[in-house]
Amino acid sequence: MLLGHIWQFFSGCYANGKVTEACGNMEPHHGVPGQTIPSPYLLTTNSTTFSPGDHVQVILSGTSHFEGFLLQAKGTASQGSAFTVGTFTLTDPKRTQLLTCNKQQDSAVSHTSDARQKEVVVVWNAPQDSPNEVQFFVTVVAHYSVLWVKLPGPVIYHHGVTPYPPQSTVTSPPVQMTTSPSLFRPLSSEGCGQSKSCLLDPPGCDPNDPHCFFLSMTTEGFELSGPAEGYVAFALSWDTWMGNDDAYMCVKDEEKVLVSAAIISGRTQPDDQSQSGLSAVSWRLTDGLIQCTFSRPVKLANPGRYDLDQEYFLFIANGHAQYGKIWKHSRQPLISTHRKRITSPPEILTGSRAPTIMKLHGALMLLAWMLTGSVGTFIASFYKPDWPNQTLLGQKVWFQVHRGLMILTVTLTIVAFGLPFFYRKGWSKHAGVHPYLGCGVLALSLIQPIIAAFRPLPDSDRRYIFNWAHWGVGSVTEIMAVAAMFLGMHQSSLLLPQPWAMHVLIGYVTWLALFRFLLLVHKHHIKKFRCLCPSILLLFMLATVTLVSLLCFQHTP
Repeated sequence: MLLGHIWQFFSGCYANGKVTEACGNMEPHHGVPGQTIPSPYLLTTNSTTFSPGDHVQVILSGTSHFEGFLLQAKGTASQGSAFTVGTFTLTDPKRTQLLTCNKQQDSAVSHTSDARQKEVVVVWNAPQDSPNEVQFFVTVVAHYSVLWVKLPGPVIYHHGVTPYPPQSTVTSPPVQMTTSPSLFRPLSSEGCGQSKSCLLDPPGCDPNDPHCFFLSMTTEGFELSGPAEGYVAFALSWDTWMGNDDAYMCVKDEEKVLVSAAIISGRTQPDDQSQSGLSAVSWRLTDGLIQCTFSRPVKLANPGRYDLDQEYFLFIANGHAQYGKIWKHSRQPLISTHRKRITSPPEILTGSRAPTIMKLHGALMLLAWMLTGSVGTFIASFYKPDWPNQTLLGQKVWFQVHRGLMILTVTLTIVAFGLPFFYRKGWSKHAGVHPYLGCGVLALSLIQPIIAAFRPLPDSDRRYIFNWAHWGVGSVTEIMAVAAMFLGMHQSSLLLPQPWAMHVLIGYVTWLALFRFLLLVHKHHIKKFRCLCPSILLLFMLATVTLVSLLCFQHTP
């Protein structure tokens, strides 16, 4: 839960013996500043005067929901008092709770959970030693990143006291938060390549399709569109690596869109998020779409902003957001295939979500464990009788073929293993079990040739130990490699066509198991049944693996 119990972010007041709220400044301690625009919430009382022992009804209401609040009664500033006055009585104990502030029990009221509500009613109890003037204050949290701190409420007076100086007895009328879009015209790809440069994914898609990612740019402004699942953003980058980028974001916040610019330093949350330098900002939220437009000068004084007369790679990313706060993008960003200068002539750009280096990682691993490793294992297990007396470079043909293929398998694994670390600049924290299986496959792959180097002679009494160890380590390695391939199919950096890629891999593994069973039958039971000719089956296996590789790495927009 993003918000959780907001009272956990305060300090200074106590509920059930725990620190919960700030009595003095009434500010939550989760690092979000209060709003400076007028509040949509209203604090009222059912009386403007009181006597000791009276019960005054206090009502907090608003034109929009809120998820947290802190209400207190204090002596007015004219009396120089900053201490809480009186106690409160609850009318809804399920949604509200009493707090102890400044060692005075029941002197404040807050929420019990982040359940959304529009109105809270409590009763303030005037003490016997009450001051002449009492003012109510409230901090209201609309959601995690939007809150108003210590809003002044009505002032009530002791019977017979003339207000001095005169003060308003009610807060300002609440401001209705507008939820209507400011962009009424849907975006269009018309003019792409002629009057504006465009980047679309899939290529040629309609910007008003919820599955279309659209970015257009001119020196007059930018247009951005994508699915309304949370946010859509683009960035100007000197390279194809995330970090040190100039980013622009359209973030869904309930029924409105927050348009802002930010600086991305490394693989972290955006910094300095604001509308500084942006103008003519507008947005549209409808039919599962986020669309926004804005303008900015070609050159900005802010050192974190990039000038538009330089060449940059363009990134488009999207992901989930809650209450205007973005989460990590849910899929690999779309990256333009080449740099683009915004001030240069219009063109239609293309991009890819699958980095070439990660495609190479997947291709090498598939070649290693769907082709060279599998064929090398089958040669040693089933093809010794096919070349009983032939030799190659002083060794039997089957052994040389097996050893050559397994050396190639280990080499491909080592190279492929290092590519993700080079791309990620370290360990990937979001790849699940896949990298751990990869580490296991690499370790066992390196152990196998060491075991083979110390194998005893074929007629040695200890030869069976080597045979079982070599077979066992090889089998475990192959099983782990197959599991890693299945998990790798879902990695966002590969973007293999689903569900076809998974179906092809399942078909391959099924065929591999069937092929092994048929060869075992051929080897031990029906050696004279020549329709299971190993050479024909080997060719069929090679053709199958080639088809699998072609299907898995077919480009899908």
